[in-house]
Amino acid sequence: MRLALLTHKVDFQDGQGRVNYEIAKAALDQGHVVTVFAEYCSAEIAEHPRGSFVQARKRPIPTQLLRNLYYAGKSASWLRQHRGEFDIVQANGFVTWEAADIVAVHFVHSAWLRNPFFPFHWSSFSPYAYYQRLITMINGYYEKKAFRSAEELIAVSRFTAGEVIELGIPKEKIVVVHNGVDIGEFQPGLGARSEFDLPENVPLALFVGDIKTTRKNLETVLAGMQSIPDLHLVVAGSVDGSPYPAIARELKVSDRVHFIGKTSKIALLMRSTDFFVFPSRYEAHPLVLLEALASGLPVVVSGNFGAADYIKAGGIVFDDPNDVGALTSAMSALVRSPEKRKAMGVAAREQALEMQWSQMAAKYLQIYDDLLKRRGR
Repeated sequence: MRLALLTHKVDFQDGQGRVNYEIAKAALDQGHVVTVFAEYCSAEIAEHPRGSFVQARKRPIPTQLLRNLYYAGKSASWLRQHRGEFDIVQANGFVTWEAADIVAVHFVHSAWLRNPFFPFHWSSFSPYAYYQRLITMINGYYEKKAFRSAEELIAVSRFTAGEVIELGIPKEKIVVVHNGVDIGEFQPGLGARSEFDLPENVPLALFVGDIKTTRKNLETVLAGMQSIPDLHLVVAGSVDGSPYPAIARELKVSDRVHFIGKTSKIALLMRSTDFFVFPSRYEAHPLVLLEALASGLPVVVSGNFGAADYIKAGGIVFDDPNDVGALTSAMSALVRSPEKRKAMGVAAREQALEMQWSQMAAKYLQIYDDLLKRRGR
């Protein structure tokens, strides 16, 4: 099989880029030929004897919107010239003006724009809010065209598949394949709180994510901590331009909230904490949640983005991300019972073992094979 991947990154260290990396690696391991059209590609893929890398952009372009449009034009031009060289062309969302055989759906921008928690609605008049609305609207418009023109769509969750169906896309052309996780890098084991200057011998929850906007919903976690005086929280995310250190002070919980900024030691940090809290207002299929499960961490997660698809005995799922009472109750139950945390952690790890990267990549390759068989090749 000759496979072309059109995406922005194929990268072991990147979220969506990691998905692409694992697909490309699995295809190469099985003897297929892989061509990547992207802004960045891991050397392991680009320098493989059956791999090749076509770089989309070699000069800096201001703003993500202009970069996206430039990339779509370059990829379309390249694809028109080389389409006959490939058996399968897969694109990630809207990345080209041309139709792809398969489109992987990691995020649905038009659904995020309609979401009541979208932070840049028309009531906001700042230039940044206008820009965010514009880029989301444009991505949403061209995503819909990409979904309609593809033969098949691969959604990362049933929730995401439902958002695609709401756009009028036939459900028969959608397959759900959950993201994967590295169970070797993320696994239970000894932690090291001293590495992060965190207190010992206290219940410690972990929050990871962007804390510049309200989508990840750290404010509800901070509000819940007011009623759990024994609980400490470590927040991994850049504090530059973030309102949350000030909010923690206003709520009088700042002495128990530890902002450590971004860290490359997420696996060690997860082993150093007692449970993971993730009441996000909108997601598709966050890798960090799978990493927490693989680390043997109980998870407390909002159910509005489809986490209940794969969160079983290893987590507590509550419906409304803004429900401070429900979140507080879930966190309090874990603080009070180390035995409950231990049992849920074991279940979380078992769940992660069923969601390894190799299993995810195998499902993608099977979809490619099935499509080729339907074509009679």
